[in-house]
Amino acid sequence: MASVINTNTASLNAQRNLSTSQSALSTSLQRLSSGLRINSAKDDAAGLAISERFTSQIRGLDQAKRNANDGVSLLQTAEGSLKSTGDILQRVRELSVQSSNATNSAGDRKAIQAEVGQLLSEADRISQTSEFNGLKLLDGSFGSASFQVGANAGQTIQATTANFRTNNYGNNQSSAAPPANVTTGTAYSTGTFDIQGLKTASVSVATTDTAQTLAASINAKTADTGVTATAKTEESVKFTAGAVYSLAVTSDNTTASNVTFTVGATNASGLASAVSAFNDVSSTTGVMAKLNDAKDGLVLTNVAGNNITLKNNSATASFTSASIGADGTATAALTVATTNTAASMGYISMNSDKGFSIGNDTGAGKSGVAAGAASLNAVSSIDVSTVKGANDALKILDSALASVNSQRASFGALQSRFETAVSNLESTSENLSASRSRIQDTDFASETAKLTRGQILQQAGTAMLAQANSLPNGVLSLLRG
Repeated sequence: MASVINTNTASLNAQRNLSTSQSALSTSLQRLSSGLRINSAKDDAAGLAISERFTSQIRGLDQAKRNANDGVSLLQTAEGSLKSTGDILQRVRELSVQSSNATNSAGDRKAIQAEVGQLLSEADRISQTSEFNGLKLLDGSFGSASFQVGANAGQTIQATTANFRTNNYGNNQSSAAPPANVTTGTAYSTGTFDIQGLKTASVSVATTDTAQTLAASINAKTADTGVTATAKTEESVKFTAGAVYSLAVTSDNTTASNVTFTVGATNASGLASAVSAFNDVSSTTGVMAKLNDAKDGLVLTNVAGNNITLKNNSATASFTSASIGADGTATAALTVATTNTAASMGYISMNSDKGFSIGNDTGAGKSGVAAGAASLNAVSSIDVSTVKGANDALKILDSALASVNSQRASFGALQSRFETAVSNLESTSENLSASRSRIQDTDFASETAKLTRGQILQQAGTAMLAQANSLPNGVLSLLRG
């Protein structure tokens, strides 16, 4: 190797190695002080891009978790308000049962109705004022909302609330009026009709049906339609004053039961023996008797909806018979002469807490089932100041409670779903954070070893540079020669 002064190759080499070790030492110091393996794109360009995508996902997931927890809070608020509404409806139902009892006077029922009115006003106020962060929850304005529970677009959960203003829910009802009484044959004709509820189901009507069996056919479709039916038979019977009657009664029984009585005047005292005669055999026939509101005749009732058949075995006296519908309206009166028979059929009430319609009525009109939408008997219309009003209130309240409980169950299911979503978000965020850490974070065990190596190389490089810089001094010995 030539001895030169202008170019000190050994020094240049030592400088380059020292610069490399200084850069490595600087990198180690930066990583150890920041805790990050990637402090700039030059450290790992691909790793930076991947870790930043992880960061976007992690931050999105963490916010989605907070969103889901906010959703739980909203649903808890709404469900709490509905619980209060349910408690009110339960109390109103209790008062309706109380009002329907015969021991109450008109004044008693008026006092009960006063409490009912106040309770329903409070239920309506709750529906109007229940809110979360300024959002009304139960007055129908909330409708359907999307909760963002994921880091990316479209990752949502839908929540829906109904309108719980007291004039907006209750019992949806469609009543089938009873056919007119007949002396022979059947009052029903063969046909079908559709109940269009949750799903559409077809119900068949046979000539041999009674209100009870037709109600059973409707109830067999309840799982599909959400509509339930009840049947009841009420018959108005009027007699002639001073006449002696012998009647054969058939309803729940297959063998007729005979009732015999004398009618005095057509008033409460004159008809007392008739009421007793029918009620004495009610355990067999299923037919109960009471005076009508005018006290000039009887109302015979079979609560199961079976036909009430009366055969006139009287010597000379006749009577009149008419079926009574759900609204208290009677069909045309039928005169039943001696040796003749009158068959009175019941009416059907179809009820649901959700809206429904009757359609495609084919030949079933004679059953009293009429096509059209059910009418809503709203909670706000409850009036327990009469016995009939109290009994009607029970149907309204049962449907109203079903609506409230159904919505509460929906809120509860959504809360469980949100909580499951939060758990999943936490797990996903944790796993993504671990993945990002493996790319982005400093491995201190490895980096401290590199730091030690760099420090040693730095010291050795400095010493060797000093030695390299002194090499040209050897040329001076040649010059002294």
